[in-house]
Amino acid sequence: MNPNIEFVVVTGLSGAGKSLAIKSLEDMGFFCIDNLPPSLIPKMAELCRLPASKVRRVAVGCDVRGGEFFDNLFEELQKLKELHVDYQIIFLEASDEVLVKRFKETRRRHPLADEGAIIDGIKQERQIMEQLRGQANLIIDTSNLAPYQLKDKIRTAFVKRGKKKKSIMITVMSFGYKYGMPLDADLVMDVRFLPNPHYVESLRDFNGTDKKVCEFVLDRPESRSFLRRFHGLLTFLLPRYVEEGKTHLTVAIGCTGGTHRSVAIAEEAVKYLKEKGYNVIVRHRDVGR
Repeated sequence: MNPNIEFVVVTGLSGAGKSLAIKSLEDMGFFCIDNLPPSLIPKMAELCRLPASKVRRVAVGCDVRGGEFFDNLFEELQKLKELHVDYQIIFLEASDEVLVKRFKETRRRHPLADEGAIIDGIKQERQIMEQLRGQANLIIDTSNLAPYQLKDKIRTAFVKRGKKKKSIMITVMSFGYKYGMPLDADLVMDVRFLPNPHYVESLRDFNGTDKKVCEFVLDRPESRSFLRRFHGLLTFLLPRYVEEGKTHLTVAIGCTGGTHRSVAIAEEAVKYLKEKGYNVIVRHRDVGR
């Protein structure tokens, strides 16, 4: 088993923003499950540690909605320790006044206020949660926080906790200008200045993932010079995007048809970004068209 996973438990008071916190972690690349019965937490960790698993960052939401199951949370967290899984607890809270207002605005029922007033449910929940709050690694009072501020607090905490982990998901996309530019691109690079394999009869029916096309495109001084500068640009920009809170970035690389040059350059960019430890996927939009 591979022990290198990051495990986060999101909990706290009902109405304090746990769903938004889980969504924020999901945007950072965590595999998230809300309202997971605590008894399944150790099993989830074991599955993620299997060599075949690609999930290395997990966040689970647990709160009093779990009813009787929630009472077993401490026992299940102890099992994580026995499995040598490091975990972090994020605890969200807010003032009584703010929580009452949120429940009234959303017309939701407090899980512990079946027949009584909302404030009674809130006070009962605070008592239940007191011990768990004391074990939290991060306590966030959301009383005066806008949604974007809560997201920024969580992102900042995890970036600081692990500088080597990149909290941004990058999509490198190749495309053909003849089919239109991708609407969701953040950065666009035009590589139509490179020699076109389409005009080489022996290469025309292949694409930029094939070795002979890749060699044709990359084995040129202008290609090597471009890649050196392009990689330098990415090295400069990406940490700054992370610092500003960007969680997704699409880098689009275009040539005329989106089959040869852009594909080869995109594949090289993906290799470079993976070597730097970034979460990156590749998409060849127009190959085969």
